[in-house]
Amino acid sequence: MSDNALPPVRLRADVLAVPAYRQGAAPSAAGFKLSSNENPFAPLPGVADAIASRGDVNRYAAAAMPELRAAIGAEFGVSGEYVHLAAGSVAILYQLVHAAAGHGDSYMYAWPSFEAYPSLGLASGATPAGIALTATAEHDLDAMADAITERTRVILLCTPNNPTGPALRRADFDRFMARVPSDTLVVLDEAYREFVTDPAAVRGEDVLSAHPNLVVLRTFSKAYGLAGLRIGYGVGDPAIFRAAASVAIPLSVTGIAESAALASLTPEAREVHTERVAAIVDRRDRLVAGLRELGITVPDAQGNFVWIPEAADLGTPDAAAGVPDALALAAAFAAVGTLVRPFAGKGVRISVGEEDSLALIIDTVREFLAQLGGAA
Repeated sequence: MSDNALPPVRLRADVLAVPAYRQGAAPSAAGFKLSSNENPFAPLPGVADAIASRGDVNRYAAAAMPELRAAIGAEFGVSGEYVHLAAGSVAILYQLVHAAAGHGDSYMYAWPSFEAYPSLGLASGATPAGIALTATAEHDLDAMADAITERTRVILLCTPNNPTGPALRRADFDRFMARVPSDTLVVLDEAYREFVTDPAAVRGEDVLSAHPNLVVLRTFSKAYGLAGLRIGYGVGDPAIFRAAASVAIPLSVTGIAESAALASLTPEAREVHTERVAAIVDRRDRLVAGLRELGITVPDAQGNFVWIPEAADLGTPDAAAGVPDALALAAAFAAVGTLVRPFAGKGVRISVGEEDSLALIIDTVREFLAQLGGAA
């Protein structure tokens, strides 16, 4: 059925006007899936056994999950009551916007950023407000602060920014928070926190206690490789999460996901986790270096992905600094059996995956530029 087909019933026009979030597809030929920022490694030690041991799938999981919440809270120096669990951190994003922003209110984020942001307020009737990134593909925190009004109820800060890569610096974050009203909810969306190597980057555990209006979000989907089990968490004031729970889908975190998350936090699993994150960071940095050698202006990459901008979006006369057409580059990758995530008019995000994928990425981009007469 065509995506443009009209529904057979009356639905809200504002909902129909917003495209649904689209998951990265799987390759149709031998190649790599580099479109969803997934972890290329198998589950951490103990995870498979923990999943297999859950024979009680005929029962609902205990919603409180105190052991997991306590383990997460310890990482932030808080008790488990400050931790909120959901089926991925994106579920908490929906809950927080729904709880804080209703009809006539607005919520703010940088753009382009996480593709789900524009649809977060549909259920509650809140208005999305995307603020353009800087020329270096970073949050324009000054412009965001200037855009705050009495209608602004939630501010989303994605760090590192998905899809462009740079992380917010602590000094910039501190200056921004000094301009945010104390009763406005700020969400530090740190889905890729484990891959950050910039020592100047803000870290949620370092700033949470200073801001009662701040919630820090993280996930087990990316660095821990549990994307298929859907479990993420938020850390912040318990009263904020009580409101979030009121608009949450009940019992959405499964016992299997809980067991897998706990297994991922054991000392043995943490040791392997650290090694794997280091391997992905090394691949990321080598990929950035290779793309820059081709003349591509790749922004600072602090997640498990890299960003190739469109030349027009860079605002530079140097066409070799970017690619002329994100969709065309994505098609070139598809032709060799590899999927990446294009953003029409903006650029292409490429996940850092298997070691063998690095050479294919560089070769594909080089060949693409050569065909356009833009090779270095």
